[in-house]
Amino acid sequence: MLPAQCDLSFSLQNVASRSNASHCHSSSLSSSRSTPRIRQHIVIQATKVLSLTTEQSKGSCLFWWLSAIKKDMPGVRGPSEYSQEPSRDPCLKVNAKASTSFFFAFAEPFNAEPPRSALVSSYVTPVHLFYKRNHGPIPIVHHIENYSVAVTGLIDNPTKLSIKDIRSLPKYNVTATLQVCAGNRRTAMSKVRNVRGVGWDVSAIGNAVWGGAKLADVLELLWIPKLTSSTVLGGRHVEFVSVDRCKEENGGPYKASIPLSQATNPDADVLLAYEMNGEILNRDHGFPLRVVVPGVIGARSVKWLDSINVLAEECQGFFMQKDYKMFPPSVNWDNINWSSRRPQMDFPVQSAICSLEDVQMVKPGKVSIKGYAVSGGGRGIERVDISMDGGKSWVEASRTQKPGKHYISEHSSSDKWAWVLFEATVDVSQSTEVIAKAVDSAANVQPENVESVWNLRGVLNTSWHRVLLRLGHSNL
Repeated sequence: MLPAQCDLSFSLQNVASRSNASHCHSSSLSSSRSTPRIRQHIVIQATKVLSLTTEQSKGSCLFWWLSAIKKDMPGVRGPSEYSQEPSRDPCLKVNAKASTSFFFAFAEPFNAEPPRSALVSSYVTPVHLFYKRNHGPIPIVHHIENYSVAVTGLIDNPTKLSIKDIRSLPKYNVTATLQVCAGNRRTAMSKVRNVRGVGWDVSAIGNAVWGGAKLADVLELLWIPKLTSSTVLGGRHVEFVSVDRCKEENGGPYKASIPLSQATNPDADVLLAYEMNGEILNRDHGFPLRVVVPGVIGARSVKWLDSINVLAEECQGFFMQKDYKMFPPSVNWDNINWSSRRPQMDFPVQSAICSLEDVQMVKPGKVSIKGYAVSGGGRGIERVDISMDGGKSWVEASRTQKPGKHYISEHSSSDKWAWVLFEATVDVSQSTEVIAKAVDSAANVQPENVESVWNLRGVLNTSWHRVLLRLGHSNL
């Protein structure tokens, strides 16, 4: 079924524009002046056919024509404007950054995060409250049955896989936390020195149950064995190319890559996902198919998957080579050398307080401190510490994942790719600063000051998270 009549109109108008080359039309169609009328007539007739049942419409010759056209229609396309964006929850805080390129003139990709308090209301983040990160208009599905993913590159048997092919493989559900690209908590970093990028607060992160086929199983269909680091033809990296078009690629597709050794490792849990929280992916989150790379910055989990390419070298796209790399505070836009750093993959240990705003009015007495903590690479959270005196002394917060189950870092009962929610109760008698810091299972700990991790792109601000409590009238 067509998702919208306008999608069919788009295709039919393209077909009508090529009608001069078709032998099945009468010579009257060759008049260039009559083309607009022809297109209008086609759209009107197509609309009528679409309003009929299948049996009724079979009596129309246009039905047979539409059936033939349908085979040539794209499964998914990336539009060049924003007129067909999906609806979003009004409580999301929009952090869109204006685009100035000609390709997306006077338009803005939709970038938004939920209120921070929403993140600690449940272990699994509801889909409508999951952050939204985009570089262009949301792709549009025309015909899901025409959608396929091309698998090419340094392999013996390039092929195309339909969504049916991918769904026929064993399905896995992986609970994993994704962070927006790598810019969560960028606003705090920008208060130290100016940085470039969308101004994300602490909520550009979410935890979901992703359902789909393991990439290792998909590649095994193409005779690439599990736990392979190189193909016979020399492929060592797996590139994911999106339908999404973005200005940073000069109107080309968004793309990223991971090592082949990671892609073929079943324990890495890299998915070609078609479900999120038990439901079919929605358009904002990559329908009909996306990549989920657990434990890695969100920039590598490509949405709206178009193709998979096995390459000798890592992806040369903008977001792999000229973005999302960690530079020291001494590097600025005048002396930056992008090739001196590797693309960021695993994200560092991170925590944030979500039950309180940056400046929160509270009444004297007991105050509950709640938030999240997470580390990349499958590392668990060993400890979350809370301080009320600038870091001189600390109390340990409780940690939970699944409701009703005790959390043990890196235990088989725990979700290794997912955050933990923490909670501590403190006694407040005067205005004070509350600090949270996490320690992961490899003893990595958050740095004390944002100044030590400042970088010109404002990525991976993992410094201690601080909120200020002021005594006054409050509902807390």
